[in-house]
Amino acid sequence: MIDTDRITGAAKELGGKIQGAVGDLTGSHRDSAEGRFREAQGAAENVYGQAKDTVRHAADRAQDYAGQASGRAQDYADQAQDYAEDAYERGSHYLRRGTRQVSHQVAEYPLASLVIAGLVGFGLGLLVNANRD
Repeated sequence: MIDTDRITGAAKELGGKIQGAVGDLTGSHRDSAEGRFREAQGAAENVYGQAKDTVRHAADRAQDYAGQASGRAQDYADQAQDYAEDAYERGSHYLRRGTRQVSHQVAEYPLASLVIAGLVGFGLGLLVNANRD
C-alpha cells in the first residue's frame, strides 16, 4: 500500500516543476521561484511518504517473523509434550511389567524372596545407623 504523502508529494512536485517552467518561459521570477519552492515541498513530502512506507514494511516483516517464531516455538512445545507423554506411557508399561515379574518371582520362590527382603532391610538399617555416628 502506497502512502498518500507519496502521491500528494509527487503531484506537488510535478505541479511545481510545471509552474517553475512556465515562470521561466514567461520571465516571471515570482512564478519560477514559487514553482521551485512547491517542487521542493513535493519532493520532501514524497520522501516522507517513502520513509513511512519503509517503516510500515519493516514493521510488517517483523510481525511476520515474530509469527513464524511463535509457530516454531509452538511446534517445539508440541513435540516436547508428545515426547513426555510417550516417556510416561513407556515408564508405566515397564513399571507394570516389573511389578508382574516381581510378583511372579515372589509367588514361585517365597522363601528366597523373604531372605532377600530381610537382607535388603538389614543393609538399609546399616546405612541409616552409619549416618548417625
